Amino acid sequence: MGTVVSLAIPTAPGMAPQAAVEELEAATAVVEQLFTGLDRTFSLYRPDSEASAMARGELALRDATVDMRRLYVEAVDWRSLTAGAFTAERPDGVVDLAGIVKGHAIREAGTSLLALGLQDWCLNAGGDVLVAGSPTPGTARPWLAGIIDPEDRTTLLTAFPLGSKGRHALATSGTSERGHHIWSAGLQSARDEGFRQVSVAAADIITADVLATAIMAGGAGTLALATSHWDVDVLAVKNDGELLATPGFRKLATAG
Repeated sequence: MGTVVSLAIPTAPGMAPQAAVEELEAATAVVEQLFTGLDRTFSLYRPDSEASAMARGELALRDATVDMRRLYVEAVDWRSLTAGAFTAERPDGVVDLAGIVKGHAIREAGTSLLALGLQDWCLNAGGDVLVAGSPTPGTARPWLAGIIDPEDRTTLLTAFPLGSKGRHALATSGTSERGHHIWSAGLQSARDEGFRQVSVAAADIITADVLATAIMAGGAGTLALATSHWDVDVLAVKNDGELLATPGFRKLATAG
């Protein structure tokens, strides 16, 4: 997926330094193994991947692995839910799950971390963030996820608190980096009232990731659909630089 992945695990009170190091190393190994495995299946940058074989016409979707077919079905469901703004196919008809596979990888990694018994962690994959617990174990202090300014990627627009009030995930989609996975699908609103960057905070990473991409593709109409049908907070940067933020986003970002 060509994505930089980072994992932060705070040291629990009273934990020996060596035990903390071993805990982090074990968790990192699990996350690395999972992302590497998914990359072998879904990456269109790897000529030996299953996705690349499908793109070349060497493998039909019906003959693909269960993981590929299951994620494709999930992506198709999201296409219906977003009125076509999110899609699993490129304009040339090639199946491309880039809009959902990173969120899927983060989701699976989070499940693995919880299975290891880890209650406090922050997983960041290419700017999409999923958290559990707190950076200060045993407290209600939230994690703070920064949102980069698309005009100046060395600065932040704001920081959003995660881990409280039902918000555990934040995903950002935009044209500044890797925008080639976003297609307007012929939606008029996307051309007339487009966004340069969209950040979505949600309870789960798939909802955040998919809706961020869908709003980028569908424009203002999909933003209205997303905020009326899902419990999410959104910060969108219009092409002219104007910021649009839902009331919940403004409230939580200010509080954080």
